Amino acid sequence: MELNDLAIFQSVATHGSVSKAAIELSYVQSNVTARIKLLEKELQTPLFYRHKRGMTLNTEGKRLLEYSRDILSKVNEMKDVFSQASEPSGILDIGIVETVNALPVILSTYYRKYPNVELSLQAGVTEQLVQDVIDMKLDGAFVTGPIRHPLIDQIEVISEKLVLVSRSSSLSMEDITRKPLLLYKKGCGYRERLESWMRIEGIIPKQVMEFGTFGTIIGSVAAGIGITVIPESSVTDLAAKGTVHCHRLPQPYQNITTVFIRRNDAYLTGTLQSFIDEIIELTSLNVSSQ
Repeated sequence: MELNDLAIFQSVATHGSVSKAAIELSYVQSNVTARIKLLEKELQTPLFYRHKRGMTLNTEGKRLLEYSRDILSKVNEMKDVFSQASEPSGILDIGIVETVNALPVILSTYYRKYPNVELSLQAGVTEQLVQDVIDMKLDGAFVTGPIRHPLIDQIEVISEKLVLVSRSSSLSMEDITRKPLLLYKKGCGYRERLESWMRIEGIIPKQVMEFGTFGTIIGSVAAGIGITVIPESSVTDLAAKGTVHCHRLPQPYQNITTVFIRRNDAYLTGTLQSFIDEIIELTSLNVSSQ
């Protein structure tokens, strides 16, 4: 069995398609198909359900996927260990929730110190980013915390106040039930905090509209379409201009913490360690200046 066969298998499993895996890996489809069949022959078991829409992992395939992830991550870890340079370099895959106000400062300061590091950023909601870190698809992520998982280490980055944001300067319970809620998709930490409060209060929203970006949400709020929930620091400038207005949630729902997470049993490269050190340094400076 070749390591490349596991990489091919993992790509087909991820995409559910030989053709998409072939495009990702720059192989011809027949080669991908042949390698999957060879892998199944070697393991003496089918790994996929084959159907018109593509390929879906069966039970044995799901078991192999876990092994393949562990094996390939260990191989990559080994390469990292033996290729570590004195100066941080390479690619850091970092996940972010869009409204982390401190993030531009952290990224720009780090990049100035370590120009040989390429920062690859993936925006998403907390739930998915946590899973991507656990699956080792990301080196780390800035998410809404705290995160309680045995495989996750976390560093507190910033504590903020969560607010309801509307176009109107006043906001009543009746307004919340009559106006659409403009939210990120399920898995967003801010949305979960708002929904917890609404359940306790027995508030049933008229409508929930899901958006993928902060810009679209806040633009829609400014246009009077509905209400959203985000950290207060994300709309400071707009609120100062009177474009939108902020309304505090009651305790304990208003306090929100952003944390940086990483998988605690993954090899900690010098590059990631330098990134974590930068977060800790900037965080301590912010605390001491308050």
